[in-house]
Amino acid sequence: MTALRQDDILAAVWRACDTFRGAIDASGYKDYILTALFLKYISDVRRKHVEEFRREYGGDELRIQRRLDRERFKLPTVELKNTKTNEVEESFLGDFYSLYERRTRDNIGELINIVLDAIEKANEGKLGGLFRAIDFNSETNLGQTKDRNRRLKTLLEDFAKPGLDLSDTSEDILGDAYIFLIERFASDAGKKAGEFFTPRKVSEVVAKLANPKSGERICDPACGSGSLLLRAGEEVSDGNFQLFGQESNGQTRSLARLNMLLHKQDGARIDWCDTLNSPTLIESDHLMRFDVVVANPPFSLDKWWGNNDSEGKPLPDPYKRFTPYMPPKSRGDYAFILHMLAITRPDVGRMAVVAPHGVLFRSGTEGKIREKLIRDNSLDAVIGLPGQLFPTTGIPVCIMVFDRSREANGLRAHERDILFIDASRDFEPGKKQNRLRDEDVSKIIDTYRNRTERERYSHRATFEEIEANGFNLNIPRYVDTFEPEPEVDLQAVQNEIRDLENQLAQTREKMNFYLKELGIDV
Repeated sequence: MTALRQDDILAAVWRACDTFRGAIDASGYKDYILTALFLKYISDVRRKHVEEFRREYGGDELRIQRRLDRERFKLPTVELKNTKTNEVEESFLGDFYSLYERRTRDNIGELINIVLDAIEKANEGKLGGLFRAIDFNSETNLGQTKDRNRRLKTLLEDFAKPGLDLSDTSEDILGDAYIFLIERFASDAGKKAGEFFTPRKVSEVVAKLANPKSGERICDPACGSGSLLLRAGEEVSDGNFQLFGQESNGQTRSLARLNMLLHKQDGARIDWCDTLNSPTLIESDHLMRFDVVVANPPFSLDKWWGNNDSEGKPLPDPYKRFTPYMPPKSRGDYAFILHMLAITRPDVGRMAVVAPHGVLFRSGTEGKIREKLIRDNSLDAVIGLPGQLFPTTGIPVCIMVFDRSREANGLRAHERDILFIDASRDFEPGKKQNRLRDEDVSKIIDTYRNRTERERYSHRATFEEIEANGFNLNIPRYVDTFEPEPEVDLQAVQNEIRDLENQLAQTREKMNFYLKELGIDV
């Protein structure tokens, strides 16, 4: 049997989406589609292995079961009991195909939930809690009983079509297909997509700027679907790294965990928590530290701090992330930046964060925070990106790069410069979204790593320059992108005007001749 290509998977899954389009927003139905894809994958792999074990062991079911117990994912037996007598009324394997056989039942949504819960419990270490935020029996998300049953029946039939056997599909192809689907869902979902997706080329830039190395711990404290975190891991060529993430939305966190599993990152830790108010990546009552921290956190999050006293006044942060200045409660940009710095290892850690341009020049408390970061000498570079790269916003954004090894060298003037890059004009235009090209990414990374100064593109600003600008980091203050208009040859313009006037006179003369022939007085 020929292994499926990525395009085959995408086409099949995109057809399945037609079941929901028009009735449910893309931000809602993506969870059901992607969960069904994962369930189909682990069910197909098990089917294939059962056939292989039967050929190897014949009818020795005990040996076959022992082999199945050592599989990466175990599929359990599901028992349905009578609620009154507590006796088992029905028993079946908890996989995709058992659900497909029962697709016409009135309680199919409930059955899917039961199977997913059983799979979670059978794989507690890897899948514990994975599906709890996704309810296939939800009237709110999937409609009333009749409509819900029809949609779920069609969904199961779409994934059961001949040719969609995922058992021989490599994790690379399936994982890439998964990320591509998330990107498509993000495009369809519009502004709501910002909760779970960072465009792939932007992720690539952030990952390369942070430059993870072998043996390092990598964290994304606002990881969404986990694509940026995975992209950072791909920078480590020998695969020796650890991934950690935090996500506040339960359904999005499930997407991230599925993303990790489909990329064979079974050991990745993705926590469900409010990163700013109650982070869970803790060691001995202290925030865990990481060698590399990357994130594309929510822009200008309002009411981000919820730890207040009875009078509504903010309580001090127990982890001392927001001292001496608490970021304004109406904009959480610097709250995320300060959290990321707090979890970046001193002296060796690197950090790259996507942010709106306002963090570069807003005054008040944010201005004081920005000045302190510059004086502490942790900020290494500021990169301006083109507008319309995100489905969430058309505004251009920036990437701030921090290198905590600079802090120990804070008194050395030549190591206190900040590199500014204006990459806002380099992109491929699109109808809805612009895209960074490979050459655009290479130009940014080469300029950063070599700290190259390029005319109208990059500049290494000294501490004194920045101080003279009142610690305002607005990129046009440091990178002059003005291109003078070409000099006008006045004599050539005059000659062109004269030629045009002569042509006009000749045309009028011909017109008058024809008008006279027609008897029209001119």
